[in-house]
Amino acid sequence: MKRMLITGGAGFIGANFVRYWKNQHPKDMLVVVDAMTYAGNRSNLLGILDDRCELIESNINDTQKMMQLLREYRLETIVHFAAETHVDRSIDGPDVFIEANILGTHSLLKAARQVWQLEGRALGDHRFHHISTDEVYGSLSLTDPAFTEATAYAPNSPYSSSKASSDFLVRAYHHTYGMNTSMTNCSNNYGPFHYPEKLIPRLLLNLLHGRELPVYGNGENIRDWLYVQDHARAIELVLNKGQTGQTYNVGGINEWKNIDIVRLMCQLVEDRFERDKNLHDCYPSCPAACGKPCESAISFVRDRPGHDFRYAIDSSKITKELGYQPETAFESGLGKTVDWYLENSDWWQPLFSG
Repeated sequence: MKRMLITGGAGFIGANFVRYWKNQHPKDMLVVVDAMTYAGNRSNLLGILDDRCELIESNINDTQKMMQLLREYRLETIVHFAAETHVDRSIDGPDVFIEANILGTHSLLKAARQVWQLEGRALGDHRFHHISTDEVYGSLSLTDPAFTEATAYAPNSPYSSSKASSDFLVRAYHHTYGMNTSMTNCSNNYGPFHYPEKLIPRLLLNLLHGRELPVYGNGENIRDWLYVQDHARAIELVLNKGQTGQTYNVGGINEWKNIDIVRLMCQLVEDRFERDKNLHDCYPSCPAACGKPCESAISFVRDRPGHDFRYAIDSSKITKELGYQPETAFESGLGKTVDWYLENSDWWQPLFSG
């Protein structure tokens, strides 16, 4: 039985991981910590909080509070999701990314070292697992090979630079202090509970409300997309079978141009409106309810500063060593995501500002 601290567990990826873990390991003790900033949402954990899955509103920069939780609940595993993640926000206001992603990670590492190592309170083999991103590796051309764990870091935004710094801190605590750490660098996640500012939910919700679909530049930028539950399975494999001190890249083996994602979303929405006429009454401003093609809403806008051209993940290490394979094809996963948003408007309506 694991006794686990999950930081950022009321956010998108964190909440999906909490739900996955609780379903797979119902006897484990989960303490979810979230600062409940704009992207943290109690409703992401609705229906699963109980005496074996507690949500505590706190900031990981509060080192004393983190030590208290580790001692009080006798936690021996940390899964660290808590981070500011939106690139555009990091360009407009980088300070909060430095505070949350660098200083917050260091605060958590200090707390873990104090309780687990200096006080010797770890119940068994402790583990500090850190969630990172493919963006720390920089940008690829069309012909460059995909990122491996040996790819040199070359972050290009305040967000990715702050994540790179936090990665190095985790590495340092393993090599300097002997802390049992592991790390996953993932590609773009998508799925239920994704905050509306992100690309996929924003495309869908803009369409439903008859708003434009803004596409940076010419839409040729490429990303690898990973269904969030596939990501949760990968983390589970690393926690259960991964080697300490190691990094594992986790991808969907699923590269898409942004413009092609926009077009696929348009097709999926048109299909749903064709099959369910009630959607016409719910969302009368949607092009599909007005007899117009959804692609008519596409609007190309000025590219953002420092926009990386392509990310691609080589997941061969985690596949060979731990048996990981993504199970969800993008068309299927995106369809399930669209259906989830259509069925859960009470969740996203308070969050969507257009």
